[in-house]
Amino acid sequence: MRLRALLDTDALGLRLLGGEDELDRTVRGVMTTDLRDPSRYLSGGELVLTGLAWRRDASDSEPFVRILSSAGVTALAAGEAELGPIPEDLVAACARHRLPLFAVNESVAFATITEHVVRQVSGERAGDLAAVVDRHRRMMTSGPAGGGPDVVLDLLGSDLDLRAWVLSPAGRLIAGSPDAEPGLPSVVCAALAGEHLAAVRTGRRGPYRVAVGGTTYSLFPIRSSGRGTGTAGAAGAAGTTGAPGSRDVRETVLSDWLLAVEADAGDWPAERLDLLEGVTQLISVERDRRDAARTVRRRLAQEVLELVQTGAAPGEIAARLRVAAPVLLPGLGAAPHWQVVVARVEWDGGEIEGGAVAQALLEEILVDPLSSGPEPSDRIAVAHTGDEAIALVPLPAVSSEHDGSEAGLHADTLLAAVRDPLSAGLDDDGRLTLGVSASVHSAEGLRGALEEARHARRVAAARAGRVCAAGHQELASHVLLLPFVPDDVRRAFTARLLDPLRDYDRRHRAELIPTLEAFLDCDGSWTRCAARLHLHVNTLRYRVGRIEQLTSRDLSRLEDKLDFFLALRMS
Repeated sequence: MRLRALLDTDALGLRLLGGEDELDRTVRGVMTTDLRDPSRYLSGGELVLTGLAWRRDASDSEPFVRILSSAGVTALAAGEAELGPIPEDLVAACARHRLPLFAVNESVAFATITEHVVRQVSGERAGDLAAVVDRHRRMMTSGPAGGGPDVVLDLLGSDLDLRAWVLSPAGRLIAGSPDAEPGLPSVVCAALAGEHLAAVRTGRRGPYRVAVGGTTYSLFPIRSSGRGTGTAGAAGAAGTTGAPGSRDVRETVLSDWLLAVEADAGDWPAERLDLLEGVTQLISVERDRRDAARTVRRRLAQEVLELVQTGAAPGEIAARLRVAAPVLLPGLGAAPHWQVVVARVEWDGGEIEGGAVAQALLEEILVDPLSSGPEPSDRIAVAHTGDEAIALVPLPAVSSEHDGSEAGLHADTLLAAVRDPLSAGLDDDGRLTLGVSASVHSAEGLRGALEEARHARRVAAARAGRVCAAGHQELASHVLLLPFVPDDVRRAFTARLLDPLRDYDRRHRAELIPTLEAFLDCDGSWTRCAARLHLHVNTLRYRVGRIEQLTSRDLSRLEDKLDFFLALRMS
């Protein structure tokens, strides 16, 4: 704000004593002092308020004013409440240094002037930041990337003194204000992500105010438009604080980022809330741009997986992997090892396909949880079909003195990093299940790794919980050892479990075997299995009950599910 505006505000009780030609100076802050030398506390642009306690005689005015002028102070306002009229020596010193001087009426408190200046300056800074945000948005919509979320958070810190962080739905730190040090601990990030997802699922309007570790945060959704990604994304028109769009919130709740601001936005004016909405939209543009850049990696993953699943020759798959490796690991200079991770996001009712959300989730969580920034996830290729997402994770080639058994991703580590926040987003009607393969170093091993990851995910799905994961180590006792089981043992095992069902099917055309296969494939979900078989749920329950009666097994038990699964695979 300008000095002229202060003089024109009658409520401030200011009277100009000198410096009429300097009234267009800008006020950037306010400071109250009675120190003889306040220079260490001055940064320039302040309106200095003083009660003149520093002045013992006329000789003190000249050095005091010289210090203020050298520090770049905008103006001096002296109070008349304690010592009466402003001394002429002070008026003369201000005139010599061209420092505007005001007298403050004894009826006006310095706090009144301070509050007015702070309110006006903060509002103008917010307006300046809004203009910057709008300019960046226009540039980024039509031009190259604007520097990522860090640039926007830097503006929040420098112009509004707000500490802020961008987090993934799994609680990974994407970006933080440069001055927001120390950074958020991982446990706080996970807690904030969980609170955000829970609030979204309950339909509350953002921003969401939460307290974690004694600190209040305001959480703003960053909703992706999904342009160029092929994944589900909320319509940008829905805004940050407005009502949700027409899409089902479950399509996006597990893939949208959030902006966590260390402040209570409950008493913010509408203008500041609108500004933060603009900030989230700006970050959303950056995310859309990053997602669009993932198109090549997603396409590579899709092509490789199609070759694997259609039984292509290993040489053809190896050629495709040689193309993929430099894209995923630039400058590596050697063919990497690979892991496969399979994920499914499934909702009760089965009407919402979860593959796109699972794809976005894998691209976030298959990164070291302690890493920050968007770049680490740019080395993962994920494809999706229906409810299933499949990730090809490249690993640097293991040196010859190691067998690689401990290299790469581990299911329990992934689970520990994402279970708590994502469970809040899945609420009581969704599940995320993950399966992780061992690492392989050739095209010949990739098909086995895919099957291994799928089997591991089925093991995870048989467990209780909203977020479950299993790794290849947990398959060693059954799936991986099947080729070494003698044929007569395998036949006896299969006959003992499945022959009663086959005999019943032949006599009654009851289709118990297809029902069992579908039930296991749907991970024991009554609604999805009934929908797949076009049956009423009661009919499905009757069939499953008949299966259990004929085999003396209980399909609610993990052990019996695995036995049936193995018997079907060996039959």
